[in-house]
Amino acid sequence: MDPRHLVVVGGGMVAQRLVEALRDRDTDGTWSVTVLAEEPRRPYDRVALTSYFNGRSPEDLSLGDPALWDDPLVSLVRGDKAVAVDREARVVTVASGRTFPYDHLVLATGSYAWVPPMEGADLDGVFVYRTLDDVAALRGYVNNLAEERPVRGVVLGGGLLGLEAAGALDALGARATVLQVDTHLMSAQVDLGGGEALRRLVNRLGIGVRTQSMTTRVLPHRRGGVGRVELADGTRLDADVVVVAAGVRPRDELGRESGLPIGPRGGVVVDDSCLTVDPHVSAVGEVACIQGACIGLVAPGYTMAEVTVDRLLGGGGAVYTGADTATKLKLAGVDVASFGDAFARTPGALEVVWADPVGGVYKKLVMSDDARTLLGGVLVGDASAYAMLRPMVGRELPGDPAAFLLPEGGAGAPDLELPDDAGVCSCNNVSAGAIRHAVAEEGCHDLGAVKACTRAGTSCGSCLPLVKKLMAAELGKLGITVSSALCEHFALSRAQLYDAIRVAGVRTFTEVVERFGTHGRGCDICRPVVASILATTAPAHVLDGERATLQDTNDHVMANLQKDGSYSVVPRMAGGEVTPEGLIAVGEVARDFGLYTKITGGQRVDMFGARIDQLPLIWQRLIDAGFESGHAYGKSLRTVKSCVGSTWCRFGVQDSVALAVMLELRYRGLRSPHKIKLGVSGCARECAEARGKDVGVIATDNGWNVYVGGNGGFTPRHARLLAEDLDTETLVRTIDRFLLYYVRTADRLQRTAPWIEDVEGGLEGVRAVVMDDSLGICADLDEQMAQHVVDYEDEWRATLDDPEKLKRFASFVNAPDVPDPSLAYVPERGQVRPATADERAVLVAGTTLEVRS
Repeated sequence: MDPRHLVVVGGGMVAQRLVEALRDRDTDGTWSVTVLAEEPRRPYDRVALTSYFNGRSPEDLSLGDPALWDDPLVSLVRGDKAVAVDREARVVTVASGRTFPYDHLVLATGSYAWVPPMEGADLDGVFVYRTLDDVAALRGYVNNLAEERPVRGVVLGGGLLGLEAAGALDALGARATVLQVDTHLMSAQVDLGGGEALRRLVNRLGIGVRTQSMTTRVLPHRRGGVGRVELADGTRLDADVVVVAAGVRPRDELGRESGLPIGPRGGVVVDDSCLTVDPHVSAVGEVACIQGACIGLVAPGYTMAEVTVDRLLGGGGAVYTGADTATKLKLAGVDVASFGDAFARTPGALEVVWADPVGGVYKKLVMSDDARTLLGGVLVGDASAYAMLRPMVGRELPGDPAAFLLPEGGAGAPDLELPDDAGVCSCNNVSAGAIRHAVAEEGCHDLGAVKACTRAGTSCGSCLPLVKKLMAAELGKLGITVSSALCEHFALSRAQLYDAIRVAGVRTFTEVVERFGTHGRGCDICRPVVASILATTAPAHVLDGERATLQDTNDHVMANLQKDGSYSVVPRMAGGEVTPEGLIAVGEVARDFGLYTKITGGQRVDMFGARIDQLPLIWQRLIDAGFESGHAYGKSLRTVKSCVGSTWCRFGVQDSVALAVMLELRYRGLRSPHKIKLGVSGCARECAEARGKDVGVIATDNGWNVYVGGNGGFTPRHARLLAEDLDTETLVRTIDRFLLYYVRTADRLQRTAPWIEDVEGGLEGVRAVVMDDSLGICADLDEQMAQHVVDYEDEWRATLDDPEKLKRFASFVNAPDVPDPSLAYVPERGQVRPATADERAVLVAGTTLEVRS
């Protein structure tokens, strides 16, 4: 018997999933399929569209196994739009005039980018952000303009897609500004507190944000194309390119014209089995109005595809039970996730909020009225818990919910043992049990095999950390060594990758990816790691070319972001030593720029409250006075703390200040897996608290004792003795080797204390390497440190000499000379501090950061 014929209109992700599921399960070949795609290519990963700007090709974005389209029961018609459906005759007609009869029809036409009705929307330079052709056209337009002048881009819409479009413009070198109609960014996914934190993170990338800004028209430039956008309040912004990301609308025209019921806000109405009123027509994905709504996410579309296939194959009555609307932003340098009841709309819901304004982190969990069951959450600045927490929605959390919000090394969240039925990958509806089964029963012993077997993590990828954790736990139960791969883009551990880069002599991220990557252009895990490695193997300025896009947060502006959106400035005062002239210069800078000053624990002066546009001006004054960057923003050497030593102290036995100054100048700018601090005490009284540092030096009558692995923070550790009574030359050589051995072999974000516990041989192993050269690498370590000392360059001095780098330092990219008016201060104890929410309401108009607990 000939198979029945299924016609699928639409060549997107949901259509691909439907065909894939049908061919997987229709083992008897009862259906043949024709897919009518309007675009001239196979279905691709639209969720990863932004990665196109990071070097991925259209082929890289292709979905699934290409062999699917060679299946004799599958036919893909590309570049021919379906224009009519004759439900009576059961025939679909395409633009070329061809007709396709069907036994069943599935509408999977998705949605289109909505452009608000406004003057100028049809000008050259106005784009939407929906398809590969859209982003390819945008890239070509911006690149052409960039050959003539700096490009200014405006994005209309501050939602998920708008921020990704802004990130794309930034990646193309354009100066982007996001215009958001609502009070805060991503207002459909995060609350006001999260939105404010998100704004600061986006600003940190050099992307401007204007909230409560409605665009009324786009004005032409006298040379043609876009020239400006005009807002409802009359403000005009210069713009060379405009990207409209104001939402989507279902492409339901075929349904309308064929007489199918349409939802009140569009979309072809279907029941819970995805069937329309016509028993021969289904609708899935964004075009389907199901349970009264159209859902613009891929995961619900995949579920609808599976439900439809089940029904076509005569299954047991699968139905669509609801959507997982969890979202995670895919903008490099910005970590944002929202899941479940993020706005606490459940009656009696409690909100547990933890915020670290200094670190740019805002986290909220929404709990049931007894604070036991997780209902939802918002994570901004650190979404590492997203993968673990999202599957727990609707389930009880063990222990104190606040423990899940504290940073790593805090009170410590209890380990979550996900039940087998907990959903891990909502895009592909994969449970924890399915992943465990794949590892234990299907022989999937690496991440790629688990992904191929279960499809977990093959769409948006946000669940991959959890998939990896589940896989590792299951492999551990089987007694199989767990992979130490850095991430899915590199099969090597950080230490292996470091050696590979060093030996190969590659100097750019692109070269690293080409030589050692498995696929893709990296992620938020591996990109900063590669930047850190290249900083010691192939030194260059942190903002040079491609490296600027790899850096972590504060490195983007070489300053530390503060809770009110301002920055702090920390000049280096090696060993805590500073001349009276230096102190006067710092005081004058603080006074002239109205900065709050405080002595830090690292024995230097921190100046708070600087606007981003003031940073170059401040640093010019400081450099003229003989200062240089203190690297307070980098994962690198911070300070070398010292007591006054034998020069002044009655008890001192060695000159601790001279040694501290020499060490700080020797290791300044040394990038590492985590921040590094040193201390030098002039006697056993330990006034410099050296044993709390990564490297602590304590004077003895015979020389110096050196201790290693002391850490503060959430898990304080005392340093342990590495060697005794060293002369100064041997001491310095020992510290050189210790630091570089750590830099080469530690894991990502691993401080020295846990590294010593993990590294082969522990402290004894470290001692054997750096003191006895047990690995035969000491000559190499010595040479590398000597080169570091020679290559050192003050990052701020170099920045002031480079006009291109200075362009980053503007409060508003579209108005670089306008200071940020949202910064407000009040006097306190003779200085200034940021205004509180109540004070700010009086001082300035605008949004506030509400923190509830």
